[in-house]
Amino acid sequence: MTPRALEHPVEQEPPRHGVGGVACRSCAFPVEDALWHDEHWLVTSLREPSGLPCVVLLHTRAHLDFADLPEERARELGPLMLRVQQAVYAVGDIGNVHVCRWGDGSEHFHMWFMARPARVTQLIGSFAAIWDDILPPLPDELWRANLERVRQALNA
Repeated sequence: MTPRALEHPVEQEPPRHGVGGVACRSCAFPVEDALWHDEHWLVTSLREPSGLPCVVLLHTRAHLDFADLPEERARELGPLMLRVQQAVYAVGDIGNVHVCRWGDGSEHFHMWFMARPARVTQLIGSFAAIWDDILPPLPDELWRANLERVRQALNA
């Protein structure tokens, strides 16, 4: 195997999805389809099963990026992160919940919660997000059952 050389830097970063709120999928997401929501936040799932037992995202409802969070939303973020993490653990047999934030794809704030299955030591660590793409997707029925457990825990 030969490592591939890095490409040269581009003149400018490519625009992220939903710049300035234009054609933003997060802003257009119907809240009734969310696993949980309140006036300022919502929790959604991926559109289809992936390789990990559960992956959900916490979003602001307002079109804000991480650096733009007003003080009140920033104060809510920590307790919400703990609440979503605990809801993902409710799926059962979860070894850890990785909490991640990448801001390269969308201008809208979102944070990932990725459930690592218990006792599968190959998946331990920061590579879990890559394993999620590599592993075969969960059967649809199991994926929906896991999301329902998260929904129930968030709405309890």
